[in-house]
Amino acid sequence: MTTEAPILVTGGTGTLGRLLVPRLQAAGRAVRVLSRTAHEPANGVEYVTGDLTTGEGIDAAVDGVEVIVHAAGASKGDEHTTATLVRAAERAGVRHLVYISVVGADRVPVVSGVDRAMFGYIASKRAAERVIAESRVPWTTLRATQFHELSLTTARAMTKLPVVPVPSGFSIQPVDGAEVADRLTELALGPPAGLVPALGGPRVYGFAELVRSYAKARGKHRALVPLRLPGKAARAFRDGANLAPDRAVGRRTWEDFLVAD
Repeated sequence: MTTEAPILVTGGTGTLGRLLVPRLQAAGRAVRVLSRTAHEPANGVEYVTGDLTTGEGIDAAVDGVEVIVHAAGASKGDEHTTATLVRAAERAGVRHLVYISVVGADRVPVVSGVDRAMFGYIASKRAAERVIAESRVPWTTLRATQFHELSLTTARAMTKLPVVPVPSGFSIQPVDGAEVADRLTELALGPPAGLVPALGGPRVYGFAELVRSYAKARGKHRALVPLRLPGKAARAFRDGANLAPDRAVGRRTWEDFLVAD
């Protein structure tokens, strides 16, 4: 692969993308960011306008690209937008597609309407993994546990309530987004590797423990009420399908993140 060709980053303006782009640049690579809205070039980054939902502008976005890091995601429909990207990448002869997925994508059964309503994003991630694996583009997929940043958003929203319903039996293993960006940078600069070992945070927390620690750090006092969620997907979460204790390779803890936020 040539170092002159830009690396295309989808989701480059999102939580992970904003951490990933400067790391790729620091490694000496030109970066092109796909965005649905127009941006002027900034800090040496080229922005291209395109929509993965409709396919508009995607062929132009991948033109001249050898590596794509697919960091764009949504609560549902990732398999459809990923298929759009993959088709364009195949036409352009892209040599490496790097995808960020979630731990548990292969272990959480999403089969019923209840499962889909609460955990449809996991099924969507798994479907997107299959789209990539079955394509003609050489690929690498990294599964990570939930980011600190997303855990913070969740805890912040939940503690706006005077009484907080907390899924009973759920645990979480938050990982720092910057550490995920470091690993994705390493993978993007290397050869296609298929499904690589997952990346998990350094500690596993009970969901209630995580919410309680956030509330305490912000000087809030909230009553937590356990709520047992129905369905096979929820049962898998209670069994720890979303965790990777054998891959607790992240270093920054949730407590460290809260202090710095």
